[in-house]
Amino acid sequence: MSDNNSKLVSVDYEVSGRVQGVCFRDCTQKTASKKELVGWVKNTHAGTVIGIVQGPKNRVDEMKHWLQNIGSPSSKISHCEFKNEREIRTMEFDRFCIE
Repeated sequence: MSDNNSKLVSVDYEVSGRVQGVCFRDCTQKTASKKELVGWVKNTHAGTVIGIVQGPKNRVDEMKHWLQNIGSPSSKISHCEFKNEREIRTMEFDRFCIE
């Protein structure tokens, strides 16, 4: 599952804007799964979407771009923050799920 020339990374994210009630979590799960990434996504009481994404760095970077700039068709992303990016030895999840 990992690319030979790409280390595995994990990153936490929080997306703000119109990201609840617009299929954002579903689209995030589908996009991450297509890229063979693992982790999770969930809504917060503050109206944001948070989660963790893990996988080869190049694919995680693609997912970060998607979270920050694309999102679901009906969403309107105003801000995306990434925290705790770190190198990992193995994936800590077995799939990408909606919590």
